[in-house]
Amino acid sequence: MRTARPVTVLLLIWLIIGAIAAGQRHYYSEGSESCAGTGTIIVTILAGPLNYAGVNPKVSCHLPEPSK
Repeated sequence: MRTARPVTVLLLIWLIIGAIAAGQRHYYSEGSESCAGTGTIIVTILAGPLNYAGVNPKVSCHLPEPSK
C-alpha cells in the first residue's frame, strides 16, 4: 500500500510532461478532428518525458470508406 502513492505521483508527473510536450508541438491548436490527430495526441501524452529524448510518435489511420 505504501508504494501505490509514489507510483501514482510518478505516473501523474509522466502524463503531465507528455501533455506539455503535446502543447509545445501545437497539437491542441491544430484541428484534431481525424483519428490520426487524436491518436497522435494520445501517444504523445503517453510517451511523456521520452518526447524530450527524441521520440516523436505519430499515428496514421486508414478507415474504410462506407459502402454505397
